[in-house]
Amino acid sequence: MAKALLLFSGGLDSLLAYKILQAQNVEVVPIFFKTYFFSQEKAQEIAKANGIELRVEDVGPEHLEIVKNPKFGRGKWMNPCVDCHLLMIKKAKEIMEKEGFDFVASGEVLGQRSMSQNPQALKRIEREAGLEGKLLRPLSAKRLSPTEAEEKGWVDRDKLYGISGRGRWEQLKLVETFRIKKYQTPAGGCLLTDPGFGARLKDMSEHWPEYRSEDVQLIRNGRIFWEGDVLIVVGRDKEDCERLHKIILPEDYIIDLVDVPGPTTVVRGKKASDKVIEKAIELTVKYAHKADKLDEIKIKVCRLEKEEEIVKK
Repeated sequence: MAKALLLFSGGLDSLLAYKILQAQNVEVVPIFFKTYFFSQEKAQEIAKANGIELRVEDVGPEHLEIVKNPKFGRGKWMNPCVDCHLLMIKKAKEIMEKEGFDFVASGEVLGQRSMSQNPQALKRIEREAGLEGKLLRPLSAKRLSPTEAEEKGWVDRDKLYGISGRGRWEQLKLVETFRIKKYQTPAGGCLLTDPGFGARLKDMSEHWPEYRSEDVQLIRNGRIFWEGDVLIVVGRDKEDCERLHKIILPEDYIIDLVDVPGPTTVVRGKKASDKVIEKAIELTVKYAHKADKLDEIKIKVCRLEKEEEIVKK
């Protein structure tokens, strides 16, 4: 029995790739590569619903570097789709060689995504990853050159598919064929394709070109303000504020109101002057809806073990 390592996102295409190979008596191990911009929870939920055991590998630090400096450019927002997919294919190749898999497979569909799934991009990814002839795409195999898995008889090419383009009707027909119970919607889950988050990350990359994973985590929350190269994040709701308290760093300032409900504010940056802190306090008060009814407001400003209480009139 041949053994395949399958890139698995939880989307319909990767689920179908799994089912197609499984139907040909291939031992399939689905793998999800976790980063700071998409986590494994949804994919695990989809896998479990379909009776699939999912392997998860963390490539966060390496992925962050390609997000900052992609070799093959970005999509509409901050998404370096070609570089991202190439990283995962390279990682899959390493695991294949180390653990004795026969080939790597993916749910890619020729022409479905203009940037990363056009014919040139698919060939480039194979070439750059050193996987020419060893990367099987079951959904589009009949429109691509035969792979080693087909030539050696590990899979029957006649039982693979020739799907291409952005339409979904062929895949949806296969949902019934393979009795798939649950799947994720297309392009779901990647923060880098989200316009709102993409704009935040773009701003941060301009202010802090060497931003860290902790900074990515911070801008996923609240209202964002920049004072020069200092970042101010004001929580929007209770959940936001609770998360902000959990992800602060020792060098951050954190601002809370003492006597009335209001947002938590985090200030991060090497040049957080008194003027910037005053601005952050003003923003905290502005978004505390009950604060305007008080003659004076007590504000707590903390950093490390130091805590200061300020009264604002």
